[in-house]
Amino acid sequence: MDLKVGPSFLLQVFAVFKIAWSQSLEFDTILPDNPQEYDNLQPPKHKGEATVVRFHVTVLSLDTIDEGSMTYVADIFMSQSWKDHRLRLPENMTMKYRLLPVGWLKRMWRPDSFFKNAKRVTFQEMTIPNHYIWLYSDKTILYMVKLTLLLSCAMKFEAYPHDTQTCTMKIESLSYTTDDLVFDWEEEVPLVVDDSIELPQHNLVDTTLGDCTKHYSTGNFTCIEVVFTLKRRLGYYMFHTYIPTCLIVIMSWISFWIKPEAVPARVTLCVTSLLTLSTQHAQSQKSLPPVSYIKAIDIFMSSCTVFVFASLMEYALVNILLGEGAEDSDEDGRRTQPQQVQVQPQQSQRNSVPKNSRNVVIVPKMQVEYAVQ
Repeated sequence: MDLKVGPSFLLQVFAVFKIAWSQSLEFDTILPDNPQEYDNLQPPKHKGEATVVRFHVTVLSLDTIDEGSMTYVADIFMSQSWKDHRLRLPENMTMKYRLLPVGWLKRMWRPDSFFKNAKRVTFQEMTIPNHYIWLYSDKTILYMVKLTLLLSCAMKFEAYPHDTQTCTMKIESLSYTTDDLVFDWEEEVPLVVDDSIELPQHNLVDTTLGDCTKHYSTGNFTCIEVVFTLKRRLGYYMFHTYIPTCLIVIMSWISFWIKPEAVPARVTLCVTSLLTLSTQHAQSQKSLPPVSYIKAIDIFMSSCTVFVFASLMEYALVNILLGEGAEDSDEDGRRTQPQQVQVQPQQSQRNSVPKNSRNVVIVPKMQVEYAVQ
C-alpha cells in the first residue's frame, strides 16, 4: 500500500499535535496566581472548617484467615475525594474531569490516611502502577489506588469451632486532628463487596461501616472502619472432629460385651481409645494460638475422654468385685466339703490279690487315710 503524503495530511497531523500539546498540563498551571499561597502540608480548609475527605472501598477478595497469627488478607480498591479550592482549573478543561499525572502527588496536598490495624500494605504495580488522580470541574480531587492488606484481627475462641469473628479494617489520619481533617464515607455508594468472595472455613455474614475516632493525648484523630462479620463453617469439624471422636467413644463401650476374663482385650481397647482421643484433641487445636481460657472444643473433647476413662474404671471395678467373689466361694467350699478319700493299698505276700480276681481289692484298715482340710 502506497502512502501518499500531501499538504492536507500534514495539516491534519499538525492539528492533532497542536491539540495534544494544548491539552498537556504542568503542575504550575493548576496552582494559584501566587504559588506561595499553596502549602502542600496544610489541608485546604474552607472558611475555617475542617477538610472533609470521603472514602469509598471496593473489597475484591478476603482470604488467608490465619487463627494462629490472628491476621487476614484483603484486596481492595480505595478512593479518596476532597475539594481543594486553592487550585485552578486548566483553561482547556472542557470535560467533567481530567486525568492528572500521579507524580503530582508528591507536590500537592493529600490526606495522610493509613491503615491502623495493618501489618503489611502492598502497592500493586503489575503492568502499570495501580493508582490514578482525577481533577473534577468543581475542584474536587479523586485519588484511586489498589492495595493488598495484611490486617490484624483480635479473634476470640471461647465458642470455637462455633465462633463468629468480627474483623475490622481501620483507616485513620496520621498527623491531622479533627480540627483540620475529618474522614467520612461516600453518601451514595460507600462500600462494595464482591459477591464472588468465597472462604474455605468461614461465611461472610455481614459487612458494616463505622466510626472509630479516638482521643489521644495530642487530640482527636479521625478514623473510619469497615467491619467484617465472619461465621465459621462446621462441615470440616463435623467430619474431622465430631464424628470420629463419637465413634471412638462408642468403640470403647464395646468392652462392656467382652467377658471380664479377657483382660488384655478390654484393657487394650480402652487404653487405645484414650490415646486416640488425646491425638484427636491435639489435632483439633493445631491451627489455634495457645490461649489460656477454655474453648467449646475443649469441653467436648474432655467429656469424651471422661466417658472412655469411665469405661476403663468400670472394668477395673468389675474385675475387683469378681475377684473377691471367687475367693469367697473357694474358701467356703474348702470349709464344707471334705476331699476325696485317698486309698493307698500295699501289696504283700500275705494280702496279695489273686490274678483271676478282677473287682476285689483288699485294703488294710490302718492304711486308709482321710485327709480333711
